[in-house]
Amino acid sequence: MKKIFSFVLGAMCASMAVVSCNKDIKVSEPKGEGSLCLGVNMDAVATKAAMSSDELLANASVRIYMADFSGMVRQYKYSEAPAVVYLPEDSYRVDVIAGEAAKENPALASWEQKSYKGSSPFTITAGSTTNVTVTATVNNAVSKIAFDGSIAENFNSGYTFEIGTSDEAKLVYDSSKSEAEGYFIVNAADEPSFNWTFSGILSKDGSQFTKSGVIPEIEAGKLYAMTLTYVVKDGELAFELLVDYATDIIDDSIVFEPVSTGLSASSAFEIWAGHATIHADVDAGEYPDPTAVKFAYSADGVNWTTIDSECTSEGVYQGVMTGLTPSTEYTYKLVIAGEDVGESRTLTTEAAPAIPNGSFEYASLVSGASYYKFYDPNCGVAEGASKFWGSGNGEGSEGIKGSGSMGMVITYVDTAEKAVGNQSVRAQSGSILGMLAAGNLFAGDFMGLVGTSGGIVNFGRPWTSRPTAMRLWVKYSASKINIISDKPDGVEITNDQYDRAQLKVALGTWDYKKYGGSKTSPVSVNTTKKSTFVDFYTDPSTIANGELIIFGDGQQILNGTETSTVENNTWRQVTIPLNYHTTTEYPTHVVISFASSMFGDYFTGSDDAKLWVDGVEFLYE
Repeated sequence: MKKIFSFVLGAMCASMAVVSCNKDIKVSEPKGEGSLCLGVNMDAVATKAAMSSDELLANASVRIYMADFSGMVRQYKYSEAPAVVYLPEDSYRVDVIAGEAAKENPALASWEQKSYKGSSPFTITAGSTTNVTVTATVNNAVSKIAFDGSIAENFNSGYTFEIGTSDEAKLVYDSSKSEAEGYFIVNAADEPSFNWTFSGILSKDGSQFTKSGVIPEIEAGKLYAMTLTYVVKDGELAFELLVDYATDIIDDSIVFEPVSTGLSASSAFEIWAGHATIHADVDAGEYPDPTAVKFAYSADGVNWTTIDSECTSEGVYQGVMTGLTPSTEYTYKLVIAGEDVGESRTLTTEAAPAIPNGSFEYASLVSGASYYKFYDPNCGVAEGASKFWGSGNGEGSEGIKGSGSMGMVITYVDTAEKAVGNQSVRAQSGSILGMLAAGNLFAGDFMGLVGTSGGIVNFGRPWTSRPTAMRLWVKYSASKINIISDKPDGVEITNDQYDRAQLKVALGTWDYKKYGGSKTSPVSVNTTKKSTFVDFYTDPSTIANGELIIFGDGQQILNGTETSTVENNTWRQVTIPLNYHTTTEYPTHVVISFASSMFGDYFTGSDDAKLWVDGVEFLYE
């Protein structure tokens, strides 16, 4: 399917027909001259460029030079080249330039427009045709800037990283452009360099921070990948630029075809811990049966799994690799009608970290108290020695005082009831002077009591992976609601209704400066102020969420949909799927919250409600 473009360069063009590249010239030729037949190849990557393959073909520049560097002897626009031209017997070099660099006024810096260049020597022999194929590859110096999470943590929004070779050739990265590739047209004769400047406002004190630098002697065809990190060294603020540009070579090659059949790259967001979406371009003229197009993948190169593909648009196919192992490299390939087609590719799945102390094996009594905190600094195990879980009990003399310091314990370690390991956690509602206190457990920090009318919780822990569901063991027991103090707007609550437990999980990019919390636990909720309550179904910073509501009579609502009635007062394993609002962002934090009385923040519920939880884990499917 390659488009072969035939030059037979010289004086007899008017009397000759277009000749085939695969045969010798059959007509008389001037003495000492021969003909050139040139093919220019474009690989599948070019079909993803901002210019189509037809545009690349039409606008490509072809230049023929003497091999001894004595000068250029021919120059043509690919689409306007004569069918037959001769060259004198000698040694030559042909250069092909395509893409942005072939334009009359090219953009020297671009987010999308690539430039391609290929070169090949050849020799013309009198009376014969010389066949030359030139493969053109990306000829830009390519930038790829990533912002480490420490940048967003330490700078206000609006920070930028400007990079370029001159005032006329520069690009500006912001958080939305993190890890995007920028393409720069460079000329080796100019000894080009990248000049860069990072600018931002420090969130700590509102001061302007600027850092500049130079990456000298950049080269066409290389990727300059940089990671920006803000660190603290010896008590002083410092800035690090981590540059990795010595090994990654841009090797996109171009084949001028209507559609070039082969695999095309997946975006980073399409590669999860347990599944990945992969893509291919397929020439329908060569492979007309869409059912014959499949993918195969393997972790060891020996055992392969074959999957069907879906045609999403003309010539474009995709498939979903499933059942993958986290943090594992897979090789995948395109298979059409049982035959491997084109080059294979590799991808590495995301990591799948576990929820720390998810079975609550690590807990310790608060000093001088009879209630627990849900970690043990002396356990010698990393996941249990640091605090992930908090509760309204507080930590008394060891930290913030909560209900426990008032004689009202609402969250317990339970060694008699457990589903995994030696113990579980029991969130248990109670009442003081007719006021409900709901049992709770959450990922975050209890920040203190608000008199006798409420409390403040900072929800969330740092988290960057993308699980697909949360699974855990639960047991629930509750009577009908016997205390009603307040309720959410639009919700009817009566004493005829059973109390209900709420188990919820959310992933998001919550900015603590906006949500009132801390860098590690960004979402602050004051139970005396409804304005601080967050609806993770509609919250703009929430990437994904899931929720299970369990009623005292066994009714269940999972992610807003009522499910069949279940038996309470017994252990059962439940799965809460995470519904993703967007799949083109990574989270910075996770929120997990368990409450024995769903409306405990409104001091409404049953004061005998008990919720046991154990074996909390994320699924990565």
